[in-house]
Formats: sequence, C-alpha cells, structure tokens
Amino acid sequence: MKNKLVLTMLIILVSITLVGVIVLVVTNQLAKDGEEEEEVRLSAAEIVEATVEVPEVTTNIGSNNFARVSMSIQTDSKEAAEELTQLEFQVKDILIDELLEMTRSDLEGSAGKNAFEEIVKNRVNELLQEGEVIQVYTTSIVVQ
Repeated sequence: MKNKLVLTMLIILVSITLVGVIVLVVTNQLAKDGEEEEEVRLSAAEIVEATVEVPEVTTNIGSNNFARVSMSIQTDSKEAAEELTQLEFQVKDILIDELLEMTRSDLEGSAGKNAFEEIVKNRVNELLQEGEVIQVYTTSIVVQ
C-alpha cells in the first residue's frame, strides 16, 4: 500500500516536470521566432534602397514560345544592391539561361512563377560576395 502511494506520487511529479519542461521549450522557441521576425523587418525606404530593378528580358523558351520578364531583386543591404547593379549583365544571363530551359507550362500559375523566382534567387546568391538576395519579385511576365 505504501509502495503504491510512493509510486503514484513519483509518477505525478515526473508528469508535472515533463509538462513544465515542454511549456518552457515551446515558450522559448516562440520567443526566438518573434525576435527573428523583428530583426528582418525593414522600412519601405530601406527596402527600396536594397532593391535592384532588372530591365525587361525577352527570350525564346522551350516549346516554340517566348517569354518577356522583368524583375526586382531585394537584397539584405544597400552594398549588396550596389554590387548586384554592377552584375546586371550576369543577372540577365541567368534569366535567359533559366528561361531557355523552361516551357510555357513551367511558367504557368503562381507555383511556376514562384519556382522560377526561387531558382533565380539561388543563382544570383551564388554571384554575390557582399550580402544576399532576400526575395525576387516578378514585376511583369508575358509568355506567348
């Protein structure tokens, strides 16, 4: 009888401790996520300062079609944007290379556009020595 009572109390204590640890870990994780979001938020002026407009690029794509695309590339700093401006010809080459490999159906819908933007982001990040690309925005796209 006494052993059963001690065992029950021990199980209750371990359960309470586990619940406490889980609550602590979850709260800690949520606090870290909130801090990271605060650090990433930039003002509109900072975003404009760190964004590079890529002029319109027109090229053939697979399946006997063509695409006309213009993009804006947001970097994490003004310095990275300045470097990217100097590398504009390489960015255009990346756009042409990637578009040549795609078909009309690859670019259709938001999923296709988002996949293309992600590819461009990764390729442009390989070019940059100063900073990194945060987001690629398609400002216009025509596929015919």
